[in-house]
Amino acid sequence: MCRHVVQAGFDVSAYDLDPAALARAAGAGARPAAGIGDCVSGADVLLTSLPGPPQVEDVLCGPAGAIAAMTAGALVVEMSTSSLQVGRRAHAAAAAAGVELIDAPVAGQTIGAEAATLSIYVGGDAGAVARSRPLLEAVGNRERIFHVGPAGSGYTVKLLLNLTWFIQAVATAEALTVGVKAGVDLAKLHGALVDSPASSVFLARDVLPLLDRGDYDEGFSMRLVTKDLGLALDLARDVGVPVELSALVEQIHRRARAAYGDAAGEMSAVRLYEDLAAVKLRWDA
Repeated sequence: MCRHVVQAGFDVSAYDLDPAALARAAGAGARPAAGIGDCVSGADVLLTSLPGPPQVEDVLCGPAGAIAAMTAGALVVEMSTSSLQVGRRAHAAAAAAGVELIDAPVAGQTIGAEAATLSIYVGGDAGAVARSRPLLEAVGNRERIFHVGPAGSGYTVKLLLNLTWFIQAVATAEALTVGVKAGVDLAKLHGALVDSPASSVFLARDVLPLLDRGDYDEGFSMRLVTKDLGLALDLARDVGVPVELSALVEQIHRRARAAYGDAAGEMSAVRLYEDLAAVKLRWDA
């Protein structure tokens, strides 16, 4: 994402706690900063993409945070998958400093980040969203940048998108595993499901790298999967909606994380079903 912003012609400084990540940003043409304050000094816009709510709060809020170091009138585009509670505190800190802030989490997997085809779900003031659009178009598909409502709406939509996707991952894993164990050819089963009312983007596209070559997509880890699912359940509790299916799906993904580790790929729930059924969901298996 940093590389695409540089290639769009913006003057970019970058900072990360991980020296290797910072080196990659420098290799993409960004100026490596010595810290958060150095990174945002004099910046018109700050883009953040962080692992979760604790990191968002640490980076943005507080006396040593980015917002306190930014010039009044600057804009923060917060692109993490985070919580509404942390978002509210960040918005309050920004308002107190005279800084604008929008939440703009992304979807599209690692391949979308590499290709600058991410979908982006933006919550915030319309003027701030318009101001951010040239940067959002640098990292995402300009036709899939959605202003979904006021502050916090981007976070909400992203959490529900992820929740639905991970529910579909479990449903697809169960259906394909049962079908293969029952003796149906995987390709014929998959083709029939795709060409049916039960089809989905997950079934038609997202699961294909796994079926082709056993790619469980380690670009997005199970640590992040379970973090996002936990945030979605927290959201449901906050608004008072019972979500029994979602809670079960979260536990299935936590079981996959326990089995394969924090760094395992986001498709590991499918692997869990493969191992339980002693099959491999591959075209050539």
